[in-house]
Amino acid sequence: MKQTREMDMLHGGIAGKLIVFAIPLACSSILQQLFNSADVAVVGRFAGDQALAAVGSCVALVGIFVNLIVGLSVGPNAVVANLIGQKKREQIHGVLHTIMAFGILLGLVLMLLGMLSARVILEVSGTPESVLNMALLYIRIYFLSIPFMLVYNFGSAILRSYGDSRRPMYYLLLSGIVNVILNLVLVICFQLGVAGVAIATFISNILSASLTVLHLYRRNDEFKFRFRDLRIRWDELKNVLMIGVPAGIQGAIFSVSNVFIQSGINSFGENAIAGSSLALNFEYFTYDIAAAFAQAAVTFTSQNYGAKNLKRCRRVFWECMLFGMIFTEILCVVFMVWDDFFVSIYTTSSAVAAYGIIRMHHVCSLEGLCATYEVESAALRGMGRSLAPSIITVIGTVVFRLVWMVTVFRRFPTYEMLMDVYVASWIFTGGAIFVVYAIVQRKLEKTA
Repeated sequence: MKQTREMDMLHGGIAGKLIVFAIPLACSSILQQLFNSADVAVVGRFAGDQALAAVGSCVALVGIFVNLIVGLSVGPNAVVANLIGQKKREQIHGVLHTIMAFGILLGLVLMLLGMLSARVILEVSGTPESVLNMALLYIRIYFLSIPFMLVYNFGSAILRSYGDSRRPMYYLLLSGIVNVILNLVLVICFQLGVAGVAIATFISNILSASLTVLHLYRRNDEFKFRFRDLRIRWDELKNVLMIGVPAGIQGAIFSVSNVFIQSGINSFGENAIAGSSLALNFEYFTYDIAAAFAQAAVTFTSQNYGAKNLKRCRRVFWECMLFGMIFTEILCVVFMVWDDFFVSIYTTSSAVAAYGIIRMHHVCSLEGLCATYEVESAALRGMGRSLAPSIITVIGTVVFRLVWMVTVFRRFPTYEMLMDVYVASWIFTGGAIFVVYAIVQRKLEKTA
């Protein structure tokens, strides 16, 4: 017997199901982001501006690994959902264990890679010498979490493939509460500073990964997990990687461009670094909503593409795009209206707050534009086309932003002009990927 009622993505209305699927997923992502936001808030309020700048200097580096992991998890989601759509459920057990075995192995590799590359990347991005040692301490403890982050994200992707987006949210809610409590205890009571918030995040990631594995272990259907069955089956892994690797590389390279932008931010001093890092948290919260509808687009499209229902795939695309932009901008408006209040959560410094508010008004206010390229890319991956959106995103978010840095920003070297690169790159990338999506959709419908 099935232990969780599956969502029927192949029949009936779409809009209500998309919202029911995406909102818990958005909450899950926001809760996951709260791990780092809690770090920023606690060190900013109780460990000083230097500690805040140290954690802020790590944001771009953390983003590289987090976006890589989240991108890679698109592969398991799409492949398992496609098997459900094709009614090939007997293959799910083997794919699940291949995914989890690969996740554990990759997590250990990425952890070591992060440890070895941390100093170089922080120095290249221009991290001030005054906070470099604290930044290294924070990031090296943080990197111990990577294997558990992979297990959680891959396990959650499997749950989402059949429509369960609530359970991962519950796990992250519990982990987030633990994280905040440990932050306060380790920083205020034990005076551990940046090490304390990193340790709290590490423990919280262990908890969320353990709860996900425990749920899969307690199942008795094709989604049951057994440690003895962990084995990488290369033919199954190939299908997962064909979708997940381009998405993961896209996410990681997306963050590489932010490392270069961070070097520009660093040129304005510690107040700018701290202010930018606190404002970035609000961008993550709003982006998580757009990304949630993109994940819905992957899952719903994968199932319906497997069932050869291209007309329904097109409906999924447009409704995910609409909902992604609207719900994202609703939260953006909330942050803009009460910007002073939200910034004050993270800092008591007026100089830091000023930089934070500038970034909020130039970047966070238009975060809904992220839904364009995210949903477009997701729909293409749901139809098995993962390489093209990745290439375009690299051009739009890395090449475009680097060109902006050496042309527009060099000509007008202000903090505001540096922030404007984000919105400009979103418009360029969204427009380019939409052209590809329209061409692919038209070709598929003609050959159907």
